[in-house]
Amino acid sequence: MPETSPRIWIMGASDGIGAALAREYAARGARLVLSARSGDALQKLAEEIGGAEVVTADVADRESLSAAAARIAEGGRLDRAITLAALYDPGKVLEIDPDRATQIVTVNLAGSFHFARAAAPLLRDGGDLVLTGSVAGYVGLPQGQIYSASKAGVINLAETLRAELAPRIAVRLISPGFVDTRLTQRNSFTMPGLMQPEQAARRIARGLDGKAFEVHFPRRLTWPLKLLRALPYGLALPLTKRLVQ
Repeated sequence: MPETSPRIWIMGASDGIGAALAREYAARGARLVLSARSGDALQKLAEEIGGAEVVTADVADRESLSAAAARIAEGGRLDRAITLAALYDPGKVLEIDPDRATQIVTVNLAGSFHFARAAAPLLRDGGDLVLTGSVAGYVGLPQGQIYSASKAGVINLAETLRAELAPRIAVRLISPGFVDTRLTQRNSFTMPGLMQPEQAARRIARGLDGKAFEVHFPRRLTWPLKLLRALPYGLALPLTKRLVQ
């Protein structure tokens, strides 16, 4: 691939939205660096899309990320670094296993922080650091359990980094709705606006082509939740309680 093609690091590329986004960017001619804990899955994906750098890493392990960053730096600067790595468990907050709750916060929130620290020095001036929140992070959703809280933290983190890293780096936020992956397949409720990973990947790639801070979809779900978040608690909390029974 020509050196002028953008070099993009995707964390969490072994399946789901991450793998779909890798396929989308490969079709666009990008030079990809694929990361996740599963080296075999990454290698299979790299072969499928016609080649990519495979660098195994775990967002919950700082030493793993540091080693990955050092290896990636040998190939030159990145144009974009995206993390989609996440854990999810449906259910009520106080019913989840405490150790599992800790894992979710570690991967989703602390992992985003670790990824930002590892990726920021690798980005060219004007490059994009992209974190993945969720529409579940807009408000405390019933049965969103600790996942919603962790994603609210990611949204806050992205907002802070946007201010702190400007103007050298553009921090961006992805806020997907329900996407049909192995994570959401555990939900027992009807998921409004459910999308396929390939659809989500196209929305993300198109959104990141622009300059907006947040890429959120589907709009018929995200805008009502944004409105709900903007309401006073006296109005918002009774409405939130009725969302999922």
